[in-house]
Amino acid sequence: MIDADGFRPNVGIIVANPAGEVLWAKRVRQQAWQFPQGGIQHGETPEQAMIRELEEELGLSARDVQVVGCTSGWLSYRLPHRFVRRGRGRTCIGQRQKWFLLRLVGPESRVCFDRTSEPEFDGWRWVDWWHPLSEVVEFKRDVYRSALNELAPLLDISPRGSVAFDVV
Repeated sequence: MIDADGFRPNVGIIVANPAGEVLWAKRVRQQAWQFPQGGIQHGETPEQAMIRELEEELGLSARDVQVVGCTSGWLSYRLPHRFVRRGRGRTCIGQRQKWFLLRLVGPESRVCFDRTSEPEFDGWRWVDWWHPLSEVVEFKRDVYRSALNELAPLLDISPRGSVAFDVV
């Protein structure tokens, strides 16, 4: 599903532990790290997509987490030209995301990547709240900065750095 502007509606998921660290996931067979994220299917709300993606990508259910908050608007990023997806329908030029902050309330041993036949991740670790900004692929960095800055106060973490929003 791609909107009229060429953006794929998507959810981003930040899972925090009681210490305020965040779950940082490693993409399958790559040295690329990111937060879990995924597309919103036709007829799904962002909240429904977040729960589905949480289970598909991390093996966690709604009872394993507590929703702390979400971004007030949608954050967008454009894909580099080499990643632009052209298919039968609309061309996908990027993603428009609603970000959710979750607190892990179940045991971290419940995190697993084998809920689907094609896992997206094969490893994870807890990292400092701001660490993802130094490691995420460059074209996602402004969206990560915006989401982390907006959601940080919900865990009593001070916002940091300049905030570059594309709120739609």
